[in-house]
Amino acid sequence: MSQALLYGIGAALVLIIFIVVASVRIVAEYERGVIFRLGRVMGAKGPGLFFIIPLVDRMVKVNLQTVTADIPPQDVITKDNVTLRVNAVAYFNVVEPVRAVVAIQNYLVGTSQIAQTTLRSILGQVELDDLLLKRDEINRQLQQIIDELTNPWGIKVTLVEVKDVELPESMRRAMGRQAEAERERRSKVIHAQGEFEAAAALGNAAGVLEVHPAAMQLRVLSTMVEVAAEKNSTLIFPIPVELLRLIDAATPRGKAPSPTDEPDSPAGALTTPDEPSPESSDIPR
Repeated sequence: MSQALLYGIGAALVLIIFIVVASVRIVAEYERGVIFRLGRVMGAKGPGLFFIIPLVDRMVKVNLQTVTADIPPQDVITKDNVTLRVNAVAYFNVVEPVRAVVAIQNYLVGTSQIAQTTLRSILGQVELDDLLLKRDEINRQLQQIIDELTNPWGIKVTLVEVKDVELPESMRRAMGRQAEAERERRSKVIHAQGEFEAAAALGNAAGVLEVHPAAMQLRVLSTMVEVAAEKNSTLIFPIPVELLRLIDAATPRGKAPSPTDEPDSPAGALTTPDEPSPESSDIPR
């Protein structure tokens, strides 16, 4: 065997090995390989091992894992003319590798820009109170709008969350004063409700005591026990009004004679000045 033939066989083996190595492609489970043959899309392959035609086919790998894109802080003017700085985070992934490669040059940058512009436009349509209180509703609205815009690129936006809202210092002080005034208002309302309920309870108790007078005596004795427990030197004993009325009713009162009544003295007897008449005895002096 001549030396030139050996060189030819060696070169052929090297060429075959090069072609085999260049044609073998391995794609991981979380990736897909989009194949271009002479510039035309042939489809997406993977995961696993497959072959392509060297110098004819070109493969572009697309990652299917969920991407966490941090939306930079955006200066937003709300509907009630309050200037804020808001940042958020978006979660999305590729669901159609061919469209993600063909429809847009860089789907990562495109999705990030869409998220920034949508964040500014949506937050500009809501008021500050809604932004702080209805965060979940705003997040769902952002997710739906961004997902509709990125759907032609084969991108699925699963979640958008507003992370932080930076308020101006003057607005923070105003909100603090508002919160303090609101707490004071609630405390006054609660106190008034307590007074109303206490007055209603006392009214019901007074009705029960009026129906059952003995209960008043029991309450008086209970109050005396509570006062005596504090070791006071002076004890005040309340006298019920009913007892005073009973004593007043039992006290006999003199009946004044009427003008038609005649004295018991004999007829024609004169009343001396030393002996006052019955009419004059009842006249207060």
